[in-house]
Amino acid sequence: MVSPRLVATDLDGTALRSDGTVSPRTAAAFALVEQAGAVLVFVTGRPPRWMGIVAGAVRHRGLAICANGALVYDLHTERIVESHLIDPEVLSEAVGRLRGRLPELSFSVEYEGGFAHERGFGLGGWDSRDSLGRHVAAAKLISRPCAKLLAFHHDMDPDLLHLIVTEVVGDLLTATHSSGRALIEMSARGVTKATALATLARRHLVGADEVVAFGDMPNDLPMLGWAGTSYAVANAHPDVLAAVTNVTAANDDDGVALVLEKLYG
Repeated sequence: MVSPRLVATDLDGTALRSDGTVSPRTAAAFALVEQAGAVLVFVTGRPPRWMGIVAGAVRHRGLAICANGALVYDLHTERIVESHLIDPEVLSEAVGRLRGRLPELSFSVEYEGGFAHERGFGLGGWDSRDSLGRHVAAAKLISRPCAKLLAFHHDMDPDLLHLIVTEVVGDLLTATHSSGRALIEMSARGVTKATALATLARRHLVGADEVVAFGDMPNDLPMLGWAGTSYAVANAHPDVLAAVTNVTAANDDDGVALVLEKLYG
């Protein structure tokens, strides 16, 4: 079997352990990919400012597709090199529609250099994780372009909330979810992990059939569907497990590393 020329992996719940760390075994497996001359790409819902631990584990090499495809981040220079943002006019329309359908929603926005959120946006530990987060009025929240709009509901089923959000603003934005909570992430229409990965692969002259991808949540589905070979970790969302042909061990059992060792070891 010819080893894939590009490895694309989600981070939280997939390549990272549940405590958010990169295990020594997984770090060593990432090194095998680079030593083989293949391209290693991290494809994540995380913003760039949450990439420090991963950048250190891979010695600040390579690129990361962040914010579900909206931002491309150079791990070497620690700079955003490409962005696909949501215009304020679209933000305003989307928030207005969603507020009309579900008044109890609270909102946050992910900018290129930080995030802001309404006072009711309470996820427990979210504010303390990032000192750039701040409470602002709704009008200010949507007054400038952003990478992601996030809508949070305190008690709704995440899959049901995703269906409602897609119904209400699917013509404006691309919605997904990845946290296991009723937190919906929305990117500019048509922007997904798959679109950003496909663009990056083309630049490296790599075809989809030469890509292996790993994921665990619904926001990974476009990427997993695009890649020639796709894997879900054992702890993945049921929709992801149903969509792939390959399943590896759970994230806490180094499932991604197990596959990479076989491919590149």
